[in-house]
Amino acid sequence: MKRRTLPVAAALAATAALLLTACGGGDDSSKGNNDKIAGAGTEGSASPSPSASASADKNAPSFDFPSDIKVTVDRESTGDATKDAILRDVAYSTQANIEAFAKGVGQTPNMNRYFAAAALTYWAKRVETVKKDGLTVTGDYRYYDFEVTDVVNGKAAAARYCEDQSKAFGKEIKSGKVLRTKASDKSFVLYTLQAQKDAAGDWQVTQQNWKKGAASCVQG
Repeated sequence: MKRRTLPVAAALAATAALLLTACGGGDDSSKGNNDKIAGAGTEGSASPSPSASASADKNAPSFDFPSDIKVTVDRESTGDATKDAILRDVAYSTQANIEAFAKGVGQTPNMNRYFAAAALTYWAKRVETVKKDGLTVTGDYRYYDFEVTDVVNGKAAAARYCEDQSKAFGKEIKSGKVLRTKASDKSFVLYTLQAQKDAAGDWQVTQQNWKKGAASCVQG
């Protein structure tokens, strides 16, 4: 599976939606996938807008987004308790990620709760790089089509979801200038991931890959 290296500042400045170039462990040309748990007989590599069902969780995290950021999570119950728990926490991870970029802090309490291993290390460095280059995020982010694709022994999982970045952009911290770009199929991103259940019972993302313009995510 191909690994995506951290892009240089010039690439960052040219990319309006920063998170399109910010996903650890893969790229949009990768032939690998995270639809199955690594070691389970297939290729792989182990390494405030919650849903209605998540809002009833007494241990739900709180997220501190700036006023210019809106995060929407569209997630439906699967009817399976384990899968619902996995997708609940995967949905939380999406919000934790946006919060981290908005704050310019890679290891917030929410990031440490919903990310681990290679994914957490990557995101921490990525947020630091983006902030160092004087950039942050702004706009509307929407997450949808959450699906668990594999579960092993109730402790490891593979999942996927889509992100709509058509109304999300990069922003210069100092000037406040929004780096707007025209929406296209590449504004829609398919994320595949590996997750593991920790001692506290939370599902943590340990590795992620992404593909821009994936047909299964593109919407009109």
